[in-house]
Amino acid sequence: MTRYRIKDLPEHERPRERLEAEGSKALSNSELLALLIKSGTREKTAIDIAHQLLAKHGSLRALSELSVGELSETPGIGKAKACEIIAALELSRRVATHRDGLKPRICSPGDVAALVREEMAQLKKEVFRIALLNTRNELIRFVQVSEGTLDGSILHPRETFREAIREAARAIILLHNHPSGDPAPSGDDLKITRELHEAGRVVGIEVLDHVIIAANGFRSLKEMGVI
Repeated sequence: MTRYRIKDLPEHERPRERLEAEGSKALSNSELLALLIKSGTREKTAIDIAHQLLAKHGSLRALSELSVGELSETPGIGKAKACEIIAALELSRRVATHRDGLKPRICSPGDVAALVREEMAQLKKEVFRIALLNTRNELIRFVQVSEGTLDGSILHPRETFREAIREAARAIILLHNHPSGDPAPSGDDLKITRELHEAGRVVGIEVLDHVIIAANGFRSLKEMGVI
């Protein structure tokens, strides 16, 4: 069976040639992704595989949240290619959030997860932190509030908001890790999130999100409709 290759396409349809001639902005997401995938399978070109990935997962952002194992489930994407794709998407995210040495701007759950995931996903204990944000949604700093299983006995609104008030933060993002590797929220996670969101209303500091970090990804409780 014939192996389909991008170089078998007409020259004006090949992503690499188009990038050289017209610049990267002229390429679609699928074409840019195809350049990372490089080669196809016997049945599909790299562009076909890129289309399939985006159709299945919905967006580049969704792809960036996949693990190597999840990404390499797609035929034609081995572990090496999955690593290259994830690395490229992570670099893009870091460029977007680290603006020429200025404070990182947090515009999505993925932005804040990118700043802490490498470290927090490896922690053996559950740690609760907050990201303090200014009026431009720029990161002021991270503050660790507690260490240990999340429950009301060790996590109190007073400790959570103390540094935010001191720094005159406009908003905060709650962060904690799941050492189990599963980012799905527990019942206690949901309860604490709602309590702190309500406490934020009282003190005038908005709780924008609660992001749970784990080895197998992250979850935004805002996106899940919890707050």
